[in-house]
Amino acid sequence: MVPQPTAVAFTAALAGLAAATPIKSKVGTKTGSFTVNQVANPSFKPHGAFQLAKAYNKYGIPMPEGLAKTVAKYNAAKKAKRDSGSATTTPEQYDIQYLTPVEIGTPAQTLNLDFDSGSSDLWVFSTDTPSASVNGQTQYDPSSSSTSKKVSGASWDISYGDGSSSSGSVYHDVVNVGGVSYDTQAVESASKVSDQFAQDSNNDGLLGLAFSTLNTVTPTQEKTFFDNILDNLDVAAFTADLKYHTAGTYDFGVIDDSKYTGDIAYVDVDDSQGFWGFTADINGQSVSGIADTGTTLALFPDAVVDAYYQNVDGAENDSSQGGYVFPCSATLPDLTFTPGDASITIPGEYINYAPADESGETCFGGVQSSNGVGISIYGDIALKAAFVVFDKSQSSPRLGWANKDL
Repeated sequence: MVPQPTAVAFTAALAGLAAATPIKSKVGTKTGSFTVNQVANPSFKPHGAFQLAKAYNKYGIPMPEGLAKTVAKYNAAKKAKRDSGSATTTPEQYDIQYLTPVEIGTPAQTLNLDFDSGSSDLWVFSTDTPSASVNGQTQYDPSSSSTSKKVSGASWDISYGDGSSSSGSVYHDVVNVGGVSYDTQAVESASKVSDQFAQDSNNDGLLGLAFSTLNTVTPTQEKTFFDNILDNLDVAAFTADLKYHTAGTYDFGVIDDSKYTGDIAYVDVDDSQGFWGFTADINGQSVSGIADTGTTLALFPDAVVDAYYQNVDGAENDSSQGGYVFPCSATLPDLTFTPGDASITIPGEYINYAPADESGETCFGGVQSSNGVGISIYGDIALKAAFVVFDKSQSSPRLGWANKDL
């Protein structure tokens, strides 16, 4: 099932952006291009079951019972640690691995946001957020910004698969990313925050990069930051050059040929649901899905996933973890997908995502079933294997895929 745009959160872990080339520009003049470099969240600790749970929540789907119990168990343990005062030294299982410092307001207030090509809201923790929901996050204070203006009658509301939600009011204010500013960007101020966000003390909100049709502001939808600056870029596109266990980059307005090898193969995008949707072949099967930098795992049809793990010694589908696990010592095969004329190979080591338990002997797979979610997701596990172009420079949107040095 494809979720309704006004009722779905697209958050999940990994793939934020950060500190950038110092181009100071205001929209209204040609901004050309700019780069934002990923910066690691120092508290990140990978946990496969939680990343899978976040995908379920993001797309508005209730979690399977076994996975829900595992999430509840870890949440209870985390709460106990936090209540005992040890949270500052305990990595958060729900953390986003890479975050982006974004400047909001005048004078600038810097918040660390998760950049997400699977959603279209820019929402933040703020002084409107109840203190019980704030766990160390930096809060946007619209009253301290001389350029902030509340949008009368506007609100936003994002519902999640676990029944929780985030919602609040809307301001227009200056937002600066990578030295490029937009003067009246919609900044959605949270007066209610889902527990999954409240638990992550290092993540101050989210900046969506999907199509503006997914934006949840009512009664009038707002545009994404990318759509607002689009006409001022040299090329109406942004690129994702995500890396394995190290920081990557996102470029806006330029396609840097030093970051890929060979040619870029473009495929048509189905944006009817507001996503960067496309189709690729995986082992002879046509798999339609979305390119989502805000989801950590790759989620594919059962037939693809089952066939893959049949080639992994000791692999089993563990209902309590919500997906496939295997001995951490196992050697995983590569997995290739072909969007258009490109052939992208995900190295097996990328698919060995993280230990699934305290023993460190059993690991959780980075490729899991999309059956429960209802849509295939080419998340960061897949995107790290390619140079990806999110392109709006033509009459219809397209995605470009190229190989790169891994």
